[in-house]
Amino acid sequence: MKKRTGFLLISLTILMLFTAACGSTSNKKSTAKKNDTITYQDAKGEVKLPQDPKRIVLLADSYYGDLITLGKTPIAATASIFKNPFYQGKTDGVKNLGKTPSVEKVAALKPDLIIAWGEDEKFDQYKKIASTVAIKYNQYSFKDQLKEFGKMTGTPKKAADWITKWNAKIAEVKPKVTKAVGNKTVSIVSPYDKGIFIFGNTFARGGEIIYDELKLKAPKAVQKEAIDSGVGYANISLEKLPEFAGDYIFTSPWSGSKSNGDQVYKSSIWTSLPAVQNKHVFEIDPVGYFFNDPVSLEGQLEFIVDRLTSTS
Repeated sequence: MKKRTGFLLISLTILMLFTAACGSTSNKKSTAKKNDTITYQDAKGEVKLPQDPKRIVLLADSYYGDLITLGKTPIAATASIFKNPFYQGKTDGVKNLGKTPSVEKVAALKPDLIIAWGEDEKFDQYKKIASTVAIKYNQYSFKDQLKEFGKMTGTPKKAADWITKWNAKIAEVKPKVTKAVGNKTVSIVSPYDKGIFIFGNTFARGGEIIYDELKLKAPKAVQKEAIDSGVGYANISLEKLPEFAGDYIFTSPWSGSKSNGDQVYKSSIWTSLPAVQNKHVFEIDPVGYFFNDPVSLEGQLEFIVDRLTSTS
């Protein structure tokens, strides 16, 4: 009888210890689950985000290439990304939400992270669906923007790795471009319905590559009004174009324009420009060059280097 009692006591003790251990493990898991968030500082303030988001809905369309570079392909995105030639073959399985999706359409996707423009009028409604990051266009350089996406998606190493590879590529091609172009000037010209946009170094269209990475020279008027001003672009009339036109011109109609640019391209002012007469004008894709994410920049760099080194 004593033996049996002793055996029961030992069994109960073991059971209690096992239960306590399970409870402890369960508590740890529960605590870990609760702490699986990070605090991120976005354009509006602090926001709690999932540490490892799985279902990202991208409404700030400029940054699709950042996310796929970090291995975080969104489950859905707005329409313009599907028109970017640099994303060809890279949008499979991503739902096209159209230009301005309804809140209901976004909610139906059950996202765990929404990335939206901070000025989006539906922003507060998105916040009720899931953790929502407010993005401000041009708040960061393209490298710093990638780092920010690395922070918000738990992939900082992938961001750093891409920047290292990019810097190495620039170091490789820059001497060839410098040798080909020399002291000549380069400008980015985008006609639109009522005038011409001249882009600087912070508004995509290849400007970051041309002026910041390859350190090519801008015409004085471009340097003053589109770069040194900090605005990122200048808005000029056709009559002023000769002041802003470089020895080399990269051009396309502005992506938001209804015009195909003929009011500029067929004018006597355009045809008399030295770059036009010397066949130093290169046509860029109006949608592909609207973006300045890693994927688009890689495509742009290849084109820019090829054109500038094969035409001298």
